[in-house]
Amino acid sequence: MPNLGGWELIVLLGVLLLVFGAKKLPDMARSIGQSARVFKGEMKGLKEDGKTEDREPEPARTSALPVVDAPAPTAQMPVVEAERVR
Repeated sequence: MPNLGGWELIVLLGVLLLVFGAKKLPDMARSIGQSARVFKGEMKGLKEDGKTEDREPEPARTSALPVVDAPAPTAQMPVVEAERVR
């Protein structure tokens, strides 16, 4: 692919300015930058996920709060028979 020189970049920016307008270009550049940032973060996350598969799993973390068993129910709920609709 040929390299773009100074004049080619100026012509390209001029065409973009004519096609999209001056108000849309900053928004488009901002959205492209955000997309690139998200893509880079996702790729970094995928690389880290691949590294953790090779290592041993970490031990389960315990909570600092004591575990309290819930009391057993003392009585059952009364069973109500449904009335027949005629």
